[in-house]
Amino acid sequence: MPSAQSTARPATLALLVIGLATALPSRASAADYDPDKGKSEIATLEATWHDRDRDRDVPVKIYYPKSPAGNSPAGRSPVIIFSHGLGGSREGYSYLGQCWAAHGYVSVHLTHKGSDTEAITQNPQANRKQLEQEIAANPENALNRFKDVSFAIDQLNHLNKDLESPLHGSLDLEHIGMAGHSYGAGTTMVVSGELTHNGRSFADDRISCAIAMSPPQTMPSAKLDQAFADFKIPLFVMTGTKDDSPVGETKAAERRAGFDHVKDTPAFLLTFDGGDHMLFSGRPRQNKSPTDDRYHQLILQGSLAFWDAFLRRNADAKKWLEAGSFEKAVADAGKFEQRNAGHQ
Repeated sequence: MPSAQSTARPATLALLVIGLATALPSRASAADYDPDKGKSEIATLEATWHDRDRDRDVPVKIYYPKSPAGNSPAGRSPVIIFSHGLGGSREGYSYLGQCWAAHGYVSVHLTHKGSDTEAITQNPQANRKQLEQEIAANPENALNRFKDVSFAIDQLNHLNKDLESPLHGSLDLEHIGMAGHSYGAGTTMVVSGELTHNGRSFADDRISCAIAMSPPQTMPSAKLDQAFADFKIPLFVMTGTKDDSPVGETKAAERRAGFDHVKDTPAFLLTFDGGDHMLFSGRPRQNKSPTDDRYHQLILQGSLAFWDAFLRRNADAKKWLEAGSFEKAVADAGKFEQRNAGHQ
């Protein structure tokens, strides 16, 4: 029969190992999330998918690594679906798609018909701001956006099985991220779990985590707890102190609503000092701010760490976000906050 002393040793050793593991710093570093150091060559694929149920075309542009990420299941790449802002298209936000693909993700950029570039430009005589407000207020456009996302996930499943597709067998559809800007951030929030203003849910449970850039606040403040009660996936909100809406009534300070009201899931908030609404678009600007380049680097750096943490389940990436390293990288560019760090 073993002595009490001999039986205590393994337990003591186990506690020491656990303590050392907890004390060790994250092996991840800023270099791991350097947007300019992606290791994969990338390619693009354009297609127009047709949803027979809605008799609706959904154009897509897919950025993908030529060699799938080695640390994903069977060498498959996690997928990110991106939803553009009002008046955008699949051609926009290329700086995100290119960077994410270079770091081993497949980034699928949708065009939402009815709230895309064509919807704005097909009537050049109209008052642009009034037209944008009408498009944004049309519930049919919002509904179609939610359904476009779920339809796209269905199509990716077909694509993964298509022997003639360059993406055949390369998609890790067990780990799907959702992202968007402005109107697209609103789309992102709803398909990820936020209730609509009339209490309906369009959440797609195949989505694992979400990044919302400049999300609108569509619910009265008193109903925000209810709106986010069923939001159960990790969330990263990005905004700026000058991020007032060019269309609609959302003020910069209100864009943090999702971060403040999700429960029991990790939530992160990056607020750029002086960052405005179009910072996240990546479009060339006549009056470019001297901080734009640095802020874009941080957008890419933070998003890469977030995807690694919650799509690849990389513990070092999660620790890098939560233990102060990314906050240190942000420094005087803005403020990085987090909630519910111990969850998931």
